Amino acid sequence: MVTLNVTGMTCDGCVRSVERIIKAQDPDAQVKVDLGSGRVEANTSAQPAALVEAIEAAGFGATPVA
Repeated sequence: MVTLNVTGMTCDGCVRSVERIIKAQDPDAQVKVDLGSGRVEANTSAQPAALVEAIEAAGFGATPVA
């Protein structure tokens, strides 16, 4: 399980974008995004650093939650 704080999400379109970004790294990922808190939980085999890099490349901010 990877948990990230993602900034810059303002709408459901942003939520879907973040979900697509994670699923591009791992098509089998199960992703839960809370728009209000910016918290993203993903049951994925992708490395957290790779997810952060991909999310940031799309214009969002992302940091792993310890």
